[in-house]
Amino acid sequence: MTGSINQIFNQKAYYEIRLESIGGLGANLCGKMIGELAVRYLNLNSAGFSSYGSEKTGTPVKGYIRFCPAEQEIRVHSPVVSPDLLVIFHQALMRDESTWKGCNAQTQVVIASDHGQEEMMGNLPQTIGDCYVVDARQIAMETKSRINVVMLGAMAKVMGFVSQESARQICTDSLGRKYPAALEGNLKGLDRGFDQVRQLSKAEIALYKSRIQDEKEKDSTGAAQEWGYVTAPAGGVNPRLGSTVTADLSPSRQGYIPVFIKERCINCGLCDSTCPDMVFQFAKGEFKGREMMVNRGLDYYHCKGCMRCVDVCPVNALVRGAEAEHADKQYFLPNQDMLRAPDYYVKTGPDGYITSESYLTEKRIEGGEV
Repeated sequence: MTGSINQIFNQKAYYEIRLESIGGLGANLCGKMIGELAVRYLNLNSAGFSSYGSEKTGTPVKGYIRFCPAEQEIRVHSPVVSPDLLVIFHQALMRDESTWKGCNAQTQVVIASDHGQEEMMGNLPQTIGDCYVVDARQIAMETKSRINVVMLGAMAKVMGFVSQESARQICTDSLGRKYPAALEGNLKGLDRGFDQVRQLSKAEIALYKSRIQDEKEKDSTGAAQEWGYVTAPAGGVNPRLGSTVTADLSPSRQGYIPVFIKERCINCGLCDSTCPDMVFQFAKGEFKGREMMVNRGLDYYHCKGCMRCVDVCPVNALVRGAEAEHADKQYFLPNQDMLRAPDYYVKTGPDGYITSESYLTEKRIEGGEV
């Protein structure tokens, strides 16, 4: 854990934090809370802002926070390039090289890791300092809180100069008046984030790296292609396409997926008609002795977890399940009519946020929930 804040300021002018997230996980609010905490309870100056595009849930979000001594004026208001603390709110963002920009051996990293998605950890670069993980999604689901307060608790623990009590107090100040009914759950989530964040050992990191395949294809110079103002295509064409068939929407899921129980399916097609992203794969087949279009499976690449199909299914052939419990998804069938180009996937996309109020309170059926 980081030493005292005074020791840090003896070496540099600012303590800088960068948050990497997607819309809907509360990173913007988390950045505001940690900045306000520094002013109220640490006698520091702070400045922070967030950067995001279309303001839609599921789109990329970055947050930037700076601390400095109270007697010093903050005169830098640009994005944080080389963070002292990098906080990753969604594990799938680890696949994006821009997430790691500016990190060095002094950068501490806190990752919201998901059980069952450990292969993502193979994307850890060599040029970072200590790495910490916390199962933020599971904690948020169990405490009926949100990922941002869990990450706030984990950040406080890793920084070392922020006490658990001050983190609880800023959470109460920020959320207590507006969401009094949710305050108890949020404080529980914060406490568990503080207590359960843990440091990865070098052996664990080496094991993760040994499981991942070699990364992206190299260009003719042997280096990965990187877009910028010098290398951008003529005319300013944006190579990062938005909602296309090459967009992988899986990072925008909030912990739940539709679980398909094929034996119950009556092939009514309601799931296909209500799905906004062409997830269901129907093809000619036979059902009860009749030739008809039959549901063959789901394209989980394009499933964003909105659960509309679960709501509309009349026979509970689709039920809600925690994705962490279904690492090997049955009936995972990529859309055969689409040109798949994984190297060009946009790793975040639109999102249908699934609340956690009913977690562990619903009847479980064959690994899912209804």
